[in-house]
Amino acid sequence: MVISIGLLKAKEYNKVREEIEQVKLAIGKHVLKVIIETCSLTNEEKEMACQLAYEAGADFVKTSIGYGNHGATLTDIELMRNVVGDKMKIKASGGIRDRKITEQYIEAGVDRIGTSSGIKIVTEK
Repeated sequence: MVISIGLLKAKEYNKVREEIEQVKLAIGKHVLKVIIETCSLTNEEKEMACQLAYEAGADFVKTSIGYGNHGATLTDIELMRNVVGDKMKIKASGGIRDRKITEQYIEAGVDRIGTSSGIKIVTEK
């Protein structure tokens, strides 16, 4: 799911949390990834989005859907990891196109990579 950016920016944190909780309840044991769209948020909003996703029982926080003005950044991954620690998983998505950057994201604590360059990444020398 994509987090409600409007509610987050309006500081309607209870509503954001409740929406995530409702989606998690509806999907049962299935994995819930909450896309926080990092390119649209301040650092404070990114931290809050991660915290709310955790409190609501989500399994992952994800950087973006990959269509914003930028995707994942190492800075965002570090910020997200600082908030969720090892309590949640992180998926980096958007702009990941080569092996070197993929390895940097993995070293920074990413659990999954979203990319349309998978074959290139795994076959690159």
